[in-house]
Amino acid sequence: MSEYKTTVGIEVHAELKTNTKIFSSSCNGYANMANTHVNVVDLGYPGTLPTLNAEVIVKAIRASHVLNCKINKKMHFDRKNYFYPDLPKGYQITQARTPIGVDGYVEIEVDGTKKKIGIHDIHIEEDTCKSIHYNNSSLLDFNRAGVPLVEIVTKPDMSSSKEAVLYLEKLRELLLYADVSDCKIEEGSMRCDVNVSVSKSSVLGTRIEIKNIGSISNVGLAIDSEVKRQIELLESGNTLHEETRRYDEKSNTTVLMRVKETGNDYRYFPEADIPYVILDDTYIDNVIQHLPMLSSTRREIYLKRGINPVNVDKIIQNRKISDYLNRYLDKNINLVMASNLLLGDIASYLNKNSTSMDETCFNEEKFIQVVNMLDKGDMSSKIFKEILNDLFESNESIDNLLNKHGISKMSDDDLKAIIKNIIDNNQDNVTQYKSGNERILKYFVGQVMKETKGSADPVLVNKYLLEELSK
Repeated sequence: MSEYKTTVGIEVHAELKTNTKIFSSSCNGYANMANTHVNVVDLGYPGTLPTLNAEVIVKAIRASHVLNCKINKKMHFDRKNYFYPDLPKGYQITQARTPIGVDGYVEIEVDGTKKKIGIHDIHIEEDTCKSIHYNNSSLLDFNRAGVPLVEIVTKPDMSSSKEAVLYLEKLRELLLYADVSDCKIEEGSMRCDVNVSVSKSSVLGTRIEIKNIGSISNVGLAIDSEVKRQIELLESGNTLHEETRRYDEKSNTTVLMRVKETGNDYRYFPEADIPYVILDDTYIDNVIQHLPMLSSTRREIYLKRGINPVNVDKIIQNRKISDYLNRYLDKNINLVMASNLLLGDIASYLNKNSTSMDETCFNEEKFIQVVNMLDKGDMSSKIFKEILNDLFESNESIDNLLNKHGISKMSDDDLKAIIKNIIDNNQDNVTQYKSGNERILKYFVGQVMKETKGSADPVLVNKYLLEELSK
């Protein structure tokens, strides 16, 4: 089985973050109550005409740029003709011959080696209705009809499920930070179709398509399952035929949907109701210059500020945390300490309560004060945990919150005085420590924490104890 070479290509449909749909003034919000964002254009009424949403072009240029594509400066839209219940007009408006972006790539790192996954093209198109199957009926939600998409088609450059997952994770990151799409694959705003083939030669094997996989991790599982199925069939002397399958999570297998008996004839022809789109260099440059800070720039800044690579990756994976942390890039605070708080206790509280920092009482002023106190040793992590809920839920000052919990701020001089007093009253233990019994240090730490009711910073306690014991 190891003699077989796996080849994978992926098509991703990403919904664009625009206020309105691609060819109508309806709100782009298909996740809301069904059939509430619909007008006669979305319904395909005879005599209605599409009007191109300029923001769609902006988002598609952004996508083309971050995916290193060449941008088409002269484009037209095409009609893709087919009949299906989710297509009210009987055709879909798309870009067949002049996609906005061509010949790009996404760079991934596989086991320490960088690899470029080629992007064949990026084209703009409208989404169809959403079909909801209920008992023996099918319901249609027209909120999704006309939602703007970019379809991103790779070259057959991936050779494993691992590479496919890494590609999708990187693609999601790039589109998310360019504000192209919210990429919520679980809600359908990023949908993946995977093409898989196996072969023992340099000639590609029979391509099998797996449609609408529901998560990035499931893409990897689906590929592995399909590769195993294809190899087993070939080893048994069977011939593979092009077909479309779906991935079943429960059985971890791919299931036949339909066999592709003939090639699709969509009878593409130019959409006569939409003029050609002509882009010039000034327009394209202006769009690119107004891109938000991309993930690559953020990653570079975080690493330079001392945040460890593992935490940097965690921050980049959560756009809300990254955006919040960026508010403090030009503030005089320890960014490592700030990131540790955001990834740790703060993230835990926000997730537990399904809220965001801006919806709580833990404002920017308090955040800076807490980070500085922790950084200087004026507050221990234990104290921070003790007052955590109040920081989020109370408008009281930090000093008042500390007093409310019976905690007083301790200066370095106060801590040193407590340590000296404990050492002076425990000379037998001091003698044991100096004789080589280093475990005695833990005893002294315990005594200091007991005396300070746990309010002392353990790092400073150890530091000052060692200084005093070395005299």
